[in-house]
Amino acid sequence: MDKPVYLSGQLLLALPGIGDPRFERAVIAMCAHDDQGALGIGIGRLAPRIGFHALLKQFGIDPGVAPDSPVHLGGPVEPQRGFVIHGLDWGGQDTIQVADRWGLTGTIDILRAIAEGRGPANWIAALGYAGWSEGQLDAELTRHGWFTAPATDALLYTVPVEQRWSAAFAHAGVDVRLLAPVTGQA
Repeated sequence: MDKPVYLSGQLLLALPGIGDPRFERAVIAMCAHDDQGALGIGIGRLAPRIGFHALLKQFGIDPGVAPDSPVHLGGPVEPQRGFVIHGLDWGGQDTIQVADRWGLTGTIDILRAIAEGRGPANWIAALGYAGWSEGQLDAELTRHGWFTAPATDALLYTVPVEQRWSAAFAHAGVDVRLLAPVTGQA
C-alpha cells in the first residue's frame, strides 16, 4: 500500500459533483492530517446572520478595536465550537502551528487579543470544522471529489470569500470552467 500524503498546511478544494451539498465549492484549510485522521477549517463560506462582534458578545467580550468581520462556516462537525486561523505573529498557550504556514487557536484568549488590538495581523474566525477519521480522507482522495492546492496568505486572508474556490484552483493552474461534475472511465 502507498504511503499516505499528508496535507497539513494546504488547501483541500471540493470538485464539482462531490455529492455532498455541505461541501459544494468547499475550500478547507487543512490543519492536521496524519495516520490518526484529519481536521480542516472551511474558509469558503460565511456563517449566516453572525459577525465577529456578535460572536465576541456571546462570550461577554467587548468588541473593542476588532473589525466586525464575517464568521466562516468551518465545517459540519461541532458547529458551535469556534476556531481562529491566524498568522504566526501571534501565539497562545493552545495555538497549534500548522506546517510553518499559519496558527490555529480554539481558545478564548485569541478573541480577547483581537478585541484588544494585540492579536494577529491576519485572522479568520470560523464555527465548526471538517473532520475525517483514520484513513478516511486518504480513501476519499483516491476517488472523485477533492483536489489539493497550495495555500498562500492571499488565499487565506485577502481573496474575498466568494472568490476563494476559483482563485485557489487558478493558483494551482486549473481553470474551473473546464471542470466536469462527473468522472469517466478509460
